Order: sequence, then C-alpha cells, then structure tokens
Amino acid sequence: MTPAEPAPHPPRWERRKAERPAELLAAALELFVEKGYAGTRLDDVAARAQVSKGTLYLYFANKEDLFKAVVRENVVALIRASADRAEAFEGSSEGLLRGLVESWWQEFGSTRAGGISKLMVAESGNFPEIARFFLEEVIEPWHALLARAIERGIARGEFRRVDTPTYVRVMTAPLVMLSLWTHSFGPCSAAPLDPRQYLDVLLDTHLASLRPPAPRPAGPADGRRSQTRRTARSGA
Repeated sequence: MTPAEPAPHPPRWERRKAERPAELLAAALELFVEKGYAGTRLDDVAARAQVSKGTLYLYFANKEDLFKAVVRENVVALIRASADRAEAFEGSSEGLLRGLVESWWQEFGSTRAGGISKLMVAESGNFPEIARFFLEEVIEPWHALLARAIERGIARGEFRRVDTPTYVRVMTAPLVMLSLWTHSFGPCSAAPLDPRQYLDVLLDTHLASLRPPAPRPAGPADGRRSQTRRTARSGA
C-alpha cells in the first residue's frame, strides 16, 4: 500500500488572490491610522497593497465599506472573542473585569488598530455615518460586555450595587485617554507613561470602589445599645 500523496498546493496566483482581502485590510488600517478617514484615498490603499484600484473594487464598494471591514476585522472580532471568553469564565468577577480590560489593551489599545480611537474622536463629527457604525458595532457591545461583568459581580455579592450604565462610561473614558495618549500625545511628551502601571492604578481604583463595604465591627457603644434593646424587649 503506497502512502497517500500530499495534496498539491494551489497555484501561486490562486494563493495570492485568496490573500488579497487581508492584504487590502492591512494596508487600509495603516493608512486610516496614519492619514485619518478623510485623508485616506482608495488609490493609496491599492498602491500600498500592490494591487490595482480595480482589484480593490472587487472586494470593497467604496471607502466607507472598506473602513467598516477594517473595524470589523480589527476591533469587532476582538470584542466577540472577549465575550466568548467571558461567557466561559468561572473565576471571580474581579478577575473577569481585570481580564477584559487587560486584553482590551493587549489586543487593541497597544496595537496599530488602537489608532482607530484617535480617528473616531477626530473625525466622527464630519462623518456621522461612520460614527453611528462605530457606536453600534464597537462602543455599545464593549460597554454591554463590561456591564455584564459588573452585573455578574453584583448578583454574586462580589460588587456593591451601582448604576451600571453610568459606571461603565466612567470606567471606559480613561481607557480611551490611554489610547489617545499612546497614539497622539505620548510620542511628543517628555514624561513617559507606563501603560501597564496606568492600567494597574485604574483597575485597582475601580475594583476598590466596586467592593461591598466591609461589615463594621461592633464596638462598646453597639454593645450597650444591643443590651438596652434586649432589656426593653424583656420588660425589665
């Protein structure tokens, strides 16, 4: 019996064709982050991906379509993966919340894709259609994921009760600032910022504020009040 022969590799031109969408998305991400939404031209994306503009149009109808594909590939997919991990997580709610924030930084905020936050802050007013898209597919799902982690902690008695929607906004605002600093102001600053230390301080602050207050130990005055109540009930 002769061993099975390995399946032949597809021709190089077929492999190249299959890789084109990923190459176009990578080139588009670089240019959107470098030049912003308004400043990015489809001609430049095609040139950086080393394809013709006509080839780009085979995959993406226009710049908005291309931008949405970049966001879905680099941000939306990460949020969905985080949601899947959160669903299967069996540890403490503090551990869950810490893991969600740390993975946000490692997989998005610290990467080239984190520059999309800068783009959205700068250009959403001029392009409400992409702002609406980013709100619906990135911001709201991310807020909902953090809210579920906080509500999980409240239900388990690990966190005190808070106004969760408001708390999530307060918690995520410093994360946006960290991303903006890293991709905008940080390179110009003489005072370096350690992102790891920043996240540790942020998480320690929020987790401390979410923990239920510890029971107050009974003091002498409490003992006297308890004795007075017992005496009154006994009719002595």
